[in-house]
Amino acid sequence: MKEKHWMIKKTAIVIGVILALLLLVFCIGMKAFHVSTVHVKGNSYYTDDEVRKMLLKGRFAYNSLYLKLKYSGGIKEDLPFIEKAEIAFDSANEVTITVYEKSIAGCVSYLGRYMYFDKDGIIVESSMEKTEDIPVVLGLKFDRCVMGELLPVSNKEVFKEILSLTQLLNKYSIVCDDIFFSDDSNIILYFGDARASLGTMDNIDEKMIKLQYIVPELKGMSGVLHMENYDGENKDEYITFEIDE
Repeated sequence: MKEKHWMIKKTAIVIGVILALLLLVFCIGMKAFHVSTVHVKGNSYYTDDEVRKMLLKGRFAYNSLYLKLKYSGGIKEDLPFIEKAEIAFDSANEVTITVYEKSIAGCVSYLGRYMYFDKDGIIVESSMEKTEDIPVVLGLKFDRCVMGELLPVSNKEVFKEILSLTQLLNKYSIVCDDIFFSDDSNIILYFGDARASLGTMDNIDEKMIKLQYIVPELKGMSGVLHMENYDGENKDEYITFEIDE
């Protein structure tokens, strides 16, 4: 009986030692492979912290061994505005997340949602929220708006013009509320109660270069800034402001 009791006690001690060793190894592993630095690249629609929160979720999200197992086949999360994302392990404690964002040209408002489309006019995202720096495009005529499908407008070339325009807005740090495209391809940018009428895409780069310096002066004003005939050759007489009555 004593021998049996001793064997049980010995077994319990061995199991206890093994569990203690496993716990020690676990604690050492958690500390040795703790991710203390996360670099984020390629993001413009989201901040670095937002990307980290979207991809590094869960109790062991900041453990490089766990991340290697989780993302061994690549990052497959369906994330708004992100085409794909990759994670590189710089060391046991440092990783780099590279984000490849969808090419968003603009968005339209449809049935209470913002429908975002790419350079080809394909609807790639739908959201209740308006994303900063992506303008709402007005004037496009369509009868439906379906995810993954082309926005059915008569002039398909307008999407290339929208993308070119939004890229120039970003380039020159011009933030407008809305962009209006008329049936005859005339463009109007809205800044509160002030509007900038740019005409067509002719000389659009020159117009935007000039506009970036005028926009701060439009704050609090109500009227139309006419730039239809401006060609970038310092002919400021081609720029007038018509005050609303």
